[in-house]
Amino acid sequence: MAAGTTAAIAATAHAIVNTALLRRPAKNPPPLRERVSVLLPVRDEEHRVEPCLRSLLAQSSPENIEIVVLDDGSTDRTAEMVRAATAGDPRVRLVTGDPLSTGWLGKPHACAQAARHASGEILVFVDADVVLMPHAIESTVDLMRSTGLDLISPYPRQIAQTTAERLIQPLLQWSWLTFLPLRLAETSPRPSLSAANGQLLAVRRSAYDKAGGHQAVAMEIIEDVALLRAVKRAGGRGVVVDGTSLASCRMYTGTTEIVDGYEKSLRAAFGSPAGAVAVTAALAGMYVLPAVAALAGNPVGLIGYLAGVAGRVVTARATGGRVWPDTLAHPASIAALVALTANSWRKRGKTQWKGRLV
Repeated sequence: MAAGTTAAIAATAHAIVNTALLRRPAKNPPPLRERVSVLLPVRDEEHRVEPCLRSLLAQSSPENIEIVVLDDGSTDRTAEMVRAATAGDPRVRLVTGDPLSTGWLGKPHACAQAARHASGEILVFVDADVVLMPHAIESTVDLMRSTGLDLISPYPRQIAQTTAERLIQPLLQWSWLTFLPLRLAETSPRPSLSAANGQLLAVRRSAYDKAGGHQAVAMEIIEDVALLRAVKRAGGRGVVVDGTSLASCRMYTGTTEIVDGYEKSLRAAFGSPAGAVAVTAALAGMYVLPAVAALAGNPVGLIGYLAGVAGRVVTARATGGRVWPDTLAHPASIAALVALTANSWRKRGKTQWKGRLV
């Protein structure tokens, strides 16, 4: 418990440093000079694609932006909704995707096809559940330009409404702000020092092609992080940045979607069952055990619990998350993450997502 408390204190101190070093896009960026292709893969998104598209059509510097929507075998009214929302806008192309090829997972396959139709020198991948601010693309490209990075992933503000969402979703930003040394990650080629989010991800076309594009990550469940690692292997640089002021995303709605969504992805996050056990055990030792001890009146445990809560407060304030009372439930969030990870490994080989086996 003492070791866990010490580690929690150190992790929170690191989160404080990271929030100070976190790269943040300009609020008033200059107009685009580069040609930008915004790539939107969609599959059965009729219930949420319209707000995303409207936000894309409202982007500043519209003369330098093209939008490629790749319909990946939707069985609902997604294509119809895209046509209605874009109303023949010449900047938008709706492309019908090819059937899923052997040796590919659905998301990389759709992204690769969208990229083939792109003419821009910068590719911006966007998910259908994301809503962008009008300056989002300009600010993203401006940050790439000023830093010289080949790939940046502005992490959108995560909207969490139900109890399950509020327990789990804030851990997304908390995890990389707490454990990833951001400035080292920018320059290091080490695969472990990588974090990205395909909800909003920009990459130079030259770096994308040199890395092998999405073909290099064809069977990766967490294809966004894998793409960054491929870019690094090819000699490029990239990192996750603050996208709180650029975009918002409600990734999942409610317990069922939380369970189903993380069932497909968490086992890939830790590499192996042994890795999953090691990481979740360490997290439990840092954040759950001290809280349990604190309930029993142990002062060291209380310090550990408060350190964990402080870390959540720091990262929530930095990324537009809800602070009170959600951060007080940090041990419950970690316990829920451990349970979701165990479920993900238990269901491996049986998980389906949008009608496809993952």
